[in-house]
Amino acid sequence: MSFDALLLLSFGGPEAPEQVMPFLENVTRGRGIPRERLESVAEHYLHFGGVSPINGINRDLIVAIEAELARRGRDVPVYFGNRNWEPYVEDTVKAMSDNGIRRAAVFATSAWGGYSGCAQYQEDIARGRAAAGPEAPELVKLRQYFDHPLFVEMFADAIAEAAATLPEELRGEARLVFTAHSIPLRAASRCGADLYERQVGYAARLVAAAAGYREYDQVWQSRSGPPQVPWLEPDVGDHLETLARNGTRAVIVCPLGFVADHIEVVWDLDNELAEQAAEAGIAFARATTPNAQPRFAQLVVDLIDEQLHGLPPRRVEGPDPVPAYGSSVNGAPCTPACSA
Repeated sequence: MSFDALLLLSFGGPEAPEQVMPFLENVTRGRGIPRERLESVAEHYLHFGGVSPINGINRDLIVAIEAELARRGRDVPVYFGNRNWEPYVEDTVKAMSDNGIRRAAVFATSAWGGYSGCAQYQEDIARGRAAAGPEAPELVKLRQYFDHPLFVEMFADAIAEAAATLPEELRGEARLVFTAHSIPLRAASRCGADLYERQVGYAARLVAAAAGYREYDQVWQSRSGPPQVPWLEPDVGDHLETLARNGTRAVIVCPLGFVADHIEVVWDLDNELAEQAAEAGIAFARATTPNAQPRFAQLVVDLIDEQLHGLPPRRVEGPDPVPAYGSSVNGAPCTPACSA
């Protein structure tokens, strides 16, 4: 069966100062995060005028996807929905239903499996369909894409571009550090036994090889919540301290876990980590994420073609078996563990 629309499904972000706290309350609802913690995080957004880059990047990506669809002779509308801020996925799926959309592919702006990276988007899909009622379109979530050739290529090229910004005499010794969003260990154990952690490690090996690095480090960032709750470690800031003690003079930080330069990238890395590196006397370069590159749009349409025509996944072969991934229909879990 064909698709008569594409839904780009994302996390969402505020686009004005007065939206910051309501947005953060949406994100953390039911998690018991203290008000003072939310106010601290709000300052990160207010540093950029209360506007998260993510919605603007996603709108630019939609333009690129529409161009790629047109290039391949497809006349398919692209819709935009978010989990935590406008346009909410519930409103978008209702609009799709009202417009007569009966079957749509769903591209989530997360390359990963696990609960936060995949299962929670499946919950968004199910919630959107419930809001649209009995005439809701069938929604088919496309597969995880951490090993797609274009995903690997975009990050490998970004590492080379970042390395070129370092002082020439330090480029050859710069330490490559991959970082991804940390999650609580209890969350990491869901959805197929550490699936997210294994996928990030797998992708790091692919990208490092493509970029020509035999050695690299893989760390985590942007943890939140009570300090007594264990999260994936080491933290990128702690790791930078270790590198400094060991005499490292230059680092290239690649935010592999993110497909867009949103707050966790532009604040946690470009501000806090860059300042820490400067204080330690370490030359610092940060690789860009895919954002709205034409290649990212090509990747999206490749995933649609895989699903539509039953094609084998386009993937870079790694030295180890690929951690499992899959698509889902109407918000059903990809793996039984993700329904727990």
